[in-house]
Amino acid sequence: MNDTTPKGARVHTRTRFAPSPTGFIHLGNIRSALYPWAFARSTGGDFILRIEDTDLERSTQAAVDVILESMAWLGLDPDEGPYFQMQRMDRYREVLAGMVRDGKVYPCYMSVAELDALRERQMANKEKPRYDGTWRPAPGKTLPPVPEGVQPVLRFMNPSGGVVAWDDKVKGRIEISNDELDDLVIARPDGTPTYNFCVVVDDIDMRITHVIRGDDHVNNTPRQINIFRALGYEPPVYAHLPTVLNEQGEKMSKRSGAKPVTQYRDEGFVPDAMINYLARLGWSHGDAEIFSREQFLAWFNLDHLGKSAAQFDEAKLRWVNAQHIKAMGDDRLALLVAQQLNKRGIHHFFEGHLAQICAVFKDRCDTTVALADWAAKFYTPVQPDPEEVARHVVEGARAAVSMLARVLEGCPWNRQAIAEAIKEVLRATGMKMPQLAMPVRVLVMGTAQTPSLDAVLELCDRETVLQRLRDA
Repeated sequence: MNDTTPKGARVHTRTRFAPSPTGFIHLGNIRSALYPWAFARSTGGDFILRIEDTDLERSTQAAVDVILESMAWLGLDPDEGPYFQMQRMDRYREVLAGMVRDGKVYPCYMSVAELDALRERQMANKEKPRYDGTWRPAPGKTLPPVPEGVQPVLRFMNPSGGVVAWDDKVKGRIEISNDELDDLVIARPDGTPTYNFCVVVDDIDMRITHVIRGDDHVNNTPRQINIFRALGYEPPVYAHLPTVLNEQGEKMSKRSGAKPVTQYRDEGFVPDAMINYLARLGWSHGDAEIFSREQFLAWFNLDHLGKSAAQFDEAKLRWVNAQHIKAMGDDRLALLVAQQLNKRGIHHFFEGHLAQICAVFKDRCDTTVALADWAAKFYTPVQPDPEEVARHVVEGARAAVSMLARVLEGCPWNRQAIAEAIKEVLRATGMKMPQLAMPVRVLVMGTAQTPSLDAVLELCDRETVLQRLRDA
């Protein structure tokens, strides 16, 4: 089962994302998909999605759906998969049988009560709690009598003495004494294989060359490396990513208020902005803060992964999102805003009209939800804020508003003509622009704060504008 890749040959990159569907996927999780995806794309390799669903009690289809939905939304498209571990049980048992045959695993009949008692004795003696090898066969060793009616676990015969070491692409050289590692259980009494064993078989079968994952897996790595070598394979390259912290400085988790990735989609964040923001949570390219997906893939490598924990900052995410919205083409942005409007029951837009609205309002919006709030005013009745009406639609302004309505009745409905109509009323009344513009904005858009008045009115239906001004 040895790797036959010729020495010096260029390795075809194969990375993987292997989430457990035991809870919804949040930003800390999805960053562990982003980097292996980016590395595969930047090196012309393959990105594999594997669902590690062996925890039957906690795994749910709903969690799987959120994983797939989140990755599809962000454009983290796998080249293979999803593979499901529960569908690979026959393969695991086949490999286990071979290890039993080769004497690389052995049955252990120590009960849970005996293990607990052993741990208590070790802790009382200030020793590291670990399995003591009672059932590990050795030349000249007499094993205890096999208890009746007890189904054993299978333990991996970890190497004795020496060290297991690897050059981690983030953490540098790591060495662990084999004497620190006890003989890992790799199959439960019912024959079900355990996590660390399944991962190694999967990585071998899927020809994974680089494992880029969270540093909560560092402790698993020496055990997995030893299993790789017992099966006749060299392990992949490892890169263990520092934790993503929430805004309180705690590890990001569902319990500490982390949101599902799909909630950011629903709140109006755009995929490329999320990729940009997530990329910077643990990787950098000089001082670049805002960049496209294409730039990220052109720049990405494992050498610039950060070594310290990154902290999530929603204000920074909103700023990044706002920059991407400003830079986005109006037609493309209109498609995203249309999705938000559809959720509100607004389905009919004039040809190209929504893109024009996006062009006028996008500079003041940090999400597509905020942009949809503005766009909705052009397709639904507007209810002006009573406080804004009281402040701006004062007695002296009503006559000017009525005059503007009369002038607008006969002018061409374009920005230049509307601007000239406003100037005509200002000349006739001697008013300053804010004295007229503020009440008109409140009456037409429901708020006194809008972009340039002529640009806004041009996007409105003429009759709707006239009716709202006449009702002042």
